[in-house]
Amino acid sequence: MGEHKVTLIPGDGIGPEVARAARLCLEATGVKFQWDVKEAGQEALKNKGTPLPEDLLHSIRENGAALKGPVTTPVAGGFRSVNVGLRQRLDLYAGLRPAKTIPGVLSRYQNVDLVIMRENTEDVYAGIEFGLGEPEAQDLRAFIQEKRGRSLPEDSTISIKPISTRASERIVRFAFDYARQNHRHKVTAVHKANVMKATDGLFLNAARKVAEAYPDIEFEDRMIDDMCHQLVRRPEHYDVLVLPNLYGDIVSDLSAGLVGSLGLAYGANIGDDCAVFEAVHGTAPRYAGQNKVNPAALILSGVLLLRYLGEEEAAQRLQKAVYKVIAAGEKVTYDLKPSRDDPRAVGTQEMAQAIVDALEE
Repeated sequence: MGEHKVTLIPGDGIGPEVARAARLCLEATGVKFQWDVKEAGQEALKNKGTPLPEDLLHSIRENGAALKGPVTTPVAGGFRSVNVGLRQRLDLYAGLRPAKTIPGVLSRYQNVDLVIMRENTEDVYAGIEFGLGEPEAQDLRAFIQEKRGRSLPEDSTISIKPISTRASERIVRFAFDYARQNHRHKVTAVHKANVMKATDGLFLNAARKVAEAYPDIEFEDRMIDDMCHQLVRRPEHYDVLVLPNLYGDIVSDLSAGLVGSLGLAYGANIGDDCAVFEAVHGTAPRYAGQNKVNPAALILSGVLLLRYLGEEEAAQRLQKAVYKVIAAGEKVTYDLKPSRDDPRAVGTQEMAQAIVDALEE
């Protein structure tokens, strides 16, 4: 096992607690880490005047990987989202979100094993918006009237949805490469090309073009509304899904519901040069400092981090330890108990220690 320098972003609210738990479990695998601790969100705004400081971005670029706790976007001008800002500034174009049934977690479904691949940099998340009453919005309405013969109401706001061939092809290629490397059998491209013929049509055509280079992987496409319907009816029939940004965001959370809990949802944002691994849940400030919340999502994000660092054996052991503790159902937090009022529920750090103990068995 080597030694890895990794940026650690504890985050806000419950972030420092789950980050401490994840760090404990990762170090217990025997893999050596040098943690480069950096601020983002509320603390960074207070101390450095911005929720996304340049020294944080530099650290991630230099180290190549970061483990990130949940971060609050402060109520202040200039930032729509710290998370979106990270993805765009570092070109973390691939949003990877596994959704897999975990024994011991209450769910309406069994045998779900999905991987969501979300394009992270384009679509309406590009943040190109024209607000109500802005002169630019008036100019744009006039342009649309002149060039397309379409009249938009004067009280309209407008968002631009850019979809490029380059970004579409690279996320689809990432999905197929992931499928091939991880012995997955099918990739499904998700779109609404029957209505958005230019944008979603381009994404679909790019997916079809890329798929031709992967004859060993089954390929299909589905419209987003049908995909949601299919996932609710028979999620076990699907494998790797690749989607533009907005659909990827929605389907990621839908898939977390299929396996029982957003509190267990984890993922990664990956680019060509670096990656950020994070829990999907928010900062839950009302629980901050109470040693109460489930740390499993960030710990499982750590499993993805280990795989990214080439520490596959450690990743497998840690994942098995997490699953073992959850399946036993004893030393778990309140949200994993049949009754959320169960007095036998343990705290954040106690569940992390149980996972460490399972690693050593």
